[in-house]
Amino acid sequence: MMTDIVSPQPPQNSGAAPARGFNRVVACIGTGEQLSRVILHAIAMANSLAVPLLLLRVFVTRPTGEECQDPLDWEIRRREAHGLVESLVEQYRHLCAAIEADVVEGQAAEQISLWAQRHPNELTVLGTHGDWRPQGWGLGDTAREVVDHAPGSLLLIPCSATNKPQTAYRRLLVPLDGSCRAESVLPFAMHLAKAQHAELLLVHVVPPSNLTEVGPAESEDVELCERLSRRNQRVAQQYLARLQTRASEHGLVVRASVLCEDVRSSLMRISAQEGIDLIVLSAHGRSARLDMPYGNVTSFLMTHICQPMLVMRQQPSFNAFEDDGGGQLELHFSSPRVR
Repeated sequence: MMTDIVSPQPPQNSGAAPARGFNRVVACIGTGEQLSRVILHAIAMANSLAVPLLLLRVFVTRPTGEECQDPLDWEIRRREAHGLVESLVEQYRHLCAAIEADVVEGQAAEQISLWAQRHPNELTVLGTHGDWRPQGWGLGDTAREVVDHAPGSLLLIPCSATNKPQTAYRRLLVPLDGSCRAESVLPFAMHLAKAQHAELLLVHVVPPSNLTEVGPAESEDVELCERLSRRNQRVAQQYLARLQTRASEHGLVVRASVLCEDVRSSLMRISAQEGIDLIVLSAHGRSARLDMPYGNVTSFLMTHICQPMLVMRQQPSFNAFEDDGGGQLELHFSSPRVR
């Protein structure tokens, strides 16, 4: 079921108020056709959050214990790495108010993860593969290691993502399961939607109601499942309607959808059907398996989704928009709620 409302269009003169959850966006750049795609999405995010952009390049060296490198070859490659990032800064400077670059030495996944650990308030932007790969190949080796070890929030750019201009987000998807952790990303998504003049699509997927069966189901068992499914749909619709109203009060175009299918396949299908430009979701939802870096749904989408995906974790929750006195809406934080 899809519930639509007509809400006011965002004011065209509304600027991007600083979102205090991140103090910088870091684009991890390699080579190949993914390079410009990652940078453009990082620029879109930095401009929307009104924070600086850093282009981070890892100058890859041989692991410890391998044959010593030729000093001349090492110096040539080091200069090439620095020259690349300096040229990229000049190339994209007109698209981003504050842009700089840095080069670190070592193994790519290790250095990116260490950077994220040392800079917990920065958003890391990373391509799912260094070079193009066919759909369905999951994450590349570097991306997989960063996903498993980097502690902060990640914006993953798949090879199938379009190489659009820096103001390309027009439709954002926020999956919600009713948990506080999943809901904590909503005000951030609202801020991003307002800065990008984007439509916000809130989705809740009601999973199938299953009973333990060792034989044919009796009529009362079938009725129980149907009653539970109807109840869950009703509660989900009421829940999304409340969030939809709250978001539309801030001048956003918001739609809500309640689906009754498999959660993972439903989110993939609606992302494709609705032409979603960016998915914003929490690393964990209702299950809250904090012994795992990501929940089951998030982990699945990371390796299967065709759209850019912003996964938020270890960030303060955004609880409200407030007027800063100058006509702009500014996000404020509170401690994350835990159920």
